[in-house]
Amino acid sequence: MSDASADSLIPYDEIVQEALRAVVGRVLGEVERGGVLPGNHHFYITFKTGAAGVDIPAHLIQRFPDEMTIVIQNRFWDLKVEEEQFSVGLSFNQVPAKLVIPFAAVTGFVDPAVNFALQFQAQAEEGEPESTNTAGNDAPAAVSVEDGSNVVSVDFTRKK
Repeated sequence: MSDASADSLIPYDEIVQEALRAVVGRVLGEVERGGVLPGNHHFYITFKTGAAGVDIPAHLIQRFPDEMTIVIQNRFWDLKVEEEQFSVGLSFNQVPAKLVIPFAAVTGFVDPAVNFALQFQAQAEEGEPESTNTAGNDAPAAVSVEDGSNVVSVDFTRKK
């Protein structure tokens, strides 16, 4: 055997990312069907605001030109989950807004009630502004994930 890695003709990294994003869709779908968040569960969802298919108010794009985090907890409405995206109503500084977010735009999902988190690879482009880790909607303080938590971070890099 050789130490040199062959380039895969199968896009494993894309397949795994897609499967992990499906977890987000399934969880949100359960909430949609149940009509409420079960127990103490709540979600911090980070996404690329400039990604294809993202539909959010212009003032949020100005405030978060690259990435923003929303909180699904006490004040949300009209959660609709589809195969490729979800939409939800949230309040920002007491102003209601509807957001449409494709799952492909999601870069992070955290449920601090059970110390669970998923992080996804972002397709970085040159000149992208730095991301923000604070929640943009009216919500409780930011979440922290302790070491040893259930964080799943998938990073496929090729050895050269």
